[in-house]
Amino acid sequence: MKLLRKILFPIVPVYFIVTWFRNKLYDWGIKSSTSFDFPVICVGNLSVGGTGKTPMIEYLIRLLKDENSLSTLSRGYKRKTKGFQLADENATAQTIGDEPYQLYHKFRSEIQVAVDGNRVNGIHQLRNLEDIPNLILLDDAFQHRKVKAGLYILLTTFDNPYFKDIVLPTGDLREPRGGAQRADIIVVTKCPPKLSEVEKSQFVKRIKPKEGQSVFFSSIGYADEVLSERSKKKLTELDSFTLVTGIANAMPLVDHLKRKGLSFEHLNFKDHHGFTEKDIALLEKKSMILTTEKDFMRLRQYPSLLDKMYYLPISVSIERDTDFNARIRSFVSAN
Repeated sequence: MKLLRKILFPIVPVYFIVTWFRNKLYDWGIKSSTSFDFPVICVGNLSVGGTGKTPMIEYLIRLLKDENSLSTLSRGYKRKTKGFQLADENATAQTIGDEPYQLYHKFRSEIQVAVDGNRVNGIHQLRNLEDIPNLILLDDAFQHRKVKAGLYILLTTFDNPYFKDIVLPTGDLREPRGGAQRADIIVVTKCPPKLSEVEKSQFVKRIKPKEGQSVFFSSIGYADEVLSERSKKKLTELDSFTLVTGIANAMPLVDHLKRKGLSFEHLNFKDHHGFTEKDIALLEKKSMILTTEKDFMRLRQYPSLLDKMYYLPISVSIERDTDFNARIRSFVSAN
């Protein structure tokens, strides 16, 4: 893959120009964006996957759900359905996508979860429901310029920040770095513990935030317990298990488990992997499986795995969370 990316380097300028010009058409008003008279918050990134969008959406849900009628809207990546879908008791990872299903599985009694590749249509469909949301969180819609959100939160990882990257196909950026100027808030995710003030200051200088643009640093926290469909146990009680991952970057999780001194083998699949019959037959031979919550949502449809499969919940911790929360709440109340 790395060799192929190098071979495709001549395409990089073409991709850069096409995506830059597309954004300029929106900036100049030649292509139109739809705005709304109620709060719409967009969470996204410049890179392809792995920046922690779903944990950030969960953080915002917990922050805002008690004071608002809240809906999430995403495209439902790799789902097997088309058009607008509102999650209900019949929803699966196949009908709405693994990440929306994860949100529905966790917050089903408190929020609405919907998917639609056309975010404008999705918002209109949600607003036509009997239970009308007064706040919508757009998941992974930073490049969806047909919607003009009221607040943009851009995520970039500490280890692979957008300012060190280039556009596809050789790099991982979906659009040129200048797209970060559209963000109101930039959150640096997956930061190492005990990040010094000097390191943070140097990072912010590389970002070069514009006036009014806030930068926050966040980290991923791992739970002490693992959960299954029917039970839970201490992470340290797991003995010689198989770690199954189908996410963009599994190394932080692998490193965490190694620091815990746990013994495991790692089956590493690509992001949003569609598990095949051959994959399931292999997993059925394993005595104990630990996976991510996102992968658990895809694998829980197989009864043969449920009694031996656990997932490790994660959460986001934001430095200066009081300031972050206040800015989010201030936007919602003002709109």
